[in-house]
Amino acid sequence: MASQADRALTPRMKLPTRLVNSLAAAVACWVIAPAAFGGTDAPTVPLWAGVAPGSEGKSGKETLRRNEQGEHIVSNVHAPSITPYLPAPGRGLSTAVVVIPGGGHTELWMDHEGGNVASFLAAHGVAAFVLKYRLARAPGSTYSVEGNELADVQRAIRLVRSRAVQWRVDPARVGVMGFSAGGELAILAATADAAGGAPQSEDAVERLSARPSFQALLYPAIPRDVKLSADTPTAFLACGAKDQAAISLGLAEFYLAMRRAGAQAELHVYAGAGHGFGMRAGNSGSVAAWPGQFLEWLDGQGFKR
Repeated sequence: MASQADRALTPRMKLPTRLVNSLAAAVACWVIAPAAFGGTDAPTVPLWAGVAPGSEGKSGKETLRRNEQGEHIVSNVHAPSITPYLPAPGRGLSTAVVVIPGGGHTELWMDHEGGNVASFLAAHGVAAFVLKYRLARAPGSTYSVEGNELADVQRAIRLVRSRAVQWRVDPARVGVMGFSAGGELAILAATADAAGGAPQSEDAVERLSARPSFQALLYPAIPRDVKLSADTPTAFLACGAKDQAAISLGLAEFYLAMRRAGAQAELHVYAGAGHGFGMRAGNSGSVAAWPGQFLEWLDGQGFKR
């Protein structure tokens, strides 16, 4: 039987049209109707009880705008948070995913790279937590990508683990899923030396590991000089063949670098797709199947739903 790595190196089989259409219909359903245990029915949970470290003295109001499709786009974030999307009660402990939207580190596209994805995951037994993080490249920002933004991702992972009993998740199965700029943050979190937490911290949350159990990278910006090893968390990688070469070719190179380092990964490059496809009701063709393929990958990696 071929391994995950071997399957990623072989030409991707074309899914039957009927299967692609059924997956697209399922995606449309969950885009239109968020899961009952998440989305607008779920409270936003601040990452820190007080002011986030590095945001002292910042009082600007968070900005929300909508594009022509009515999608929510957030900027001017100073109070980072997560919004839980939880599977229906009555199940065992769930795998959890911190979902990290993209937006070029200037804004956050909260629907097709956030809530839509989280609703789908929760409906299929995976607890999801959409991260709203501070933005390093917004006009006038004093934040940094590898400082404040990465700290928000790591705090989100720790916070989910700290509330594992409340949210019915397995703290040993908490991963990250990042889109575009959020994918860059997911890579940084997966390769940071944060497995041991901060054992001397007075904050119990900070004493927990911020190392994700796995990483899902959707058309990510790939940071330079990433240190990979056989211990790098296993990865689900996906992008469009029409994306810029830094991503469409760069992600293939990142896959090879992971494999050469001894880490596990699965790569999907979708013909005809460009950047930013995320999870929208209008997605069609093979790229519309990526959410189901991610669930299959989770199962194959032993991350029980």
